[in-house]
Amino acid sequence: MDLEHSVKVRTLLKRLQAFMDEHVSPNERRYRKEVGSGDRWQPSGLIEELKQKAKAAGLWNLFLPDSHYGAGLTNLEYAPLCEIMGRIEWAAEVFNCSAPDTGNMETLERYGTETQKRQWLEPLLDGSIRSCFAMTEPAVASSDATNIESRIERQGDHYVINGRKWWATGAPDRRCKLIIFMGKTDPQNPNRHKQQSMILIPRDAPGVKVLRWLPVFGFDHAPHGHGEVLFEDVRVPAANILLGEGRGFEIAQGRLGPGRVHHCMRAIGQAEVALEKTCLRLNSRVAFGKPLAAQSVMLERIAEARIAIDQARLLVFKTADMMDKIGNKAALAEIAMIKVAVPNMLCRVLDFAIQAHGAAGVTEDFGLADAYAGARTLRIVDGPDEVHRNQIGKLELRKHAVAPPAERMDAA
Repeated sequence: MDLEHSVKVRTLLKRLQAFMDEHVSPNERRYRKEVGSGDRWQPSGLIEELKQKAKAAGLWNLFLPDSHYGAGLTNLEYAPLCEIMGRIEWAAEVFNCSAPDTGNMETLERYGTETQKRQWLEPLLDGSIRSCFAMTEPAVASSDATNIESRIERQGDHYVINGRKWWATGAPDRRCKLIIFMGKTDPQNPNRHKQQSMILIPRDAPGVKVLRWLPVFGFDHAPHGHGEVLFEDVRVPAANILLGEGRGFEIAQGRLGPGRVHHCMRAIGQAEVALEKTCLRLNSRVAFGKPLAAQSVMLERIAEARIAIDQARLLVFKTADMMDKIGNKAALAEIAMIKVAVPNMLCRVLDFAIQAHGAAGVTEDFGLADAYAGARTLRIVDGPDEVHRNQIGKLELRKHAVAPPAERMDAA
């Protein structure tokens, strides 16, 4: 793996960092003021302004690989750019590179028909609409997606959808126009991974009702947020099915691989910011007659954080490189490893930062509490730690499988 960035990536990194320094970082206070007053679910005027600037600067849809719609970057090339965006929670949207839209756009690009692309992908790529992904359900353990109970039933030239979903990120957003919905078309199929399908549902279709927005440790993440959504006899044309019946798991795996790299690189950006804030705090505060930075326990935590961040970044780079060279399926173990390692690293680094800030760390003044809520949630998003650890363990055991005694005797 060559970790030296190409001229193209170095140029983009320089331009992206300059844009962040000039337009994004100086506007953090304005953004907080906009979403903290009045109608919190009104789209941010600042974001819409900056999106036009990012388009004009050629810093738009950088995430999409192997497509004439995007910048043509590989996963490895996009990773450091994603880290820079991740330093500020809302920055990725400025460049049309925020979840869940990125995953939904990749899904449409990879699996959608030309008609579906014209209707939904093109406005998403333009940034004129947003979308959400509806998979998780409140009534079942969704860590095992085969438990999904929502139904997608064929009736003539239409499908009828019924079910209740939650943690549909973006559903409360007034700009959300599309829902990618996962449900069962063939619940009796003996292959549990062929029972599910994905279908495109307009957000304003009759029978779609956002029941409530869901806060995360008290943070509502307006104006985007997360929703619990009820689908009652929702009818959509049969042409809205993605790829065909029974292909839902196949699509999900194709969608989640790159998305996990994006999540992890943004998390590394957050960890870098948390470490910077920790160092600034420790250098500026005195306790027991000397700077907090001189306390040995604090020095140890800084060192631990630096080591953990760099380890995580290298593992993500390795994973992205494998996905580019040998494909998502072959990089399955590495994708699972980063999904466990990076959120846990971020939780630990943020915990150090909160402790260094004392009582100030749990307020909203330094952004650490909100970041910690997001980091802790990331250990559940796209599959909980336990599922990924089980997968890693099984794949590792498979490398060292031992033949049964009878087979070993026959071989001898």
